[in-house]
Amino acid sequence: MTLIAALPLALTAATLPAEDKPTGEAALAKAVEGREAGKPISCVSMSQLRGSDSIRGTAIVYRSAGSTLYVNRPKGGSSEQLDRDTILVTQTPNGQLCRNDVVNLVDRMTGFQRGFVILGDFVPYKRVPKAS
Repeated sequence: MTLIAALPLALTAATLPAEDKPTGEAALAKAVEGREAGKPISCVSMSQLRGSDSIRGTAIVYRSAGSTLYVNRPKGGSSEQLDRDTILVTQTPNGQLCRNDVVNLVDRMTGFQRGFVILGDFVPYKRVPKAS
């Protein structure tokens, strides 16, 4: 039942003209809106991460236990393979995600691997305090 109800929405989104679809950069800007970029770091602890979102063709946004977002722009154009229908599969023997780690991409619908990305630096984005 849910699948049938979602199908018209999916078809509508797929048929939108290209100029009506947000670009990856626009989607990323919206994701970090109200936040300020910090100094890039090379690793983040997996224990502090609570989830991630793939921004089509642009970046991976990792959510932390606090309010910090970590934006990672994969190296070498590999981010072109990212989208919302991709499951990120990582192997972290040391409990950290680091620059140059390989993240395998699995298609959410078929379960087949469809490529990989190589992580770049992690840029922390923290909320900007509201002026009173």
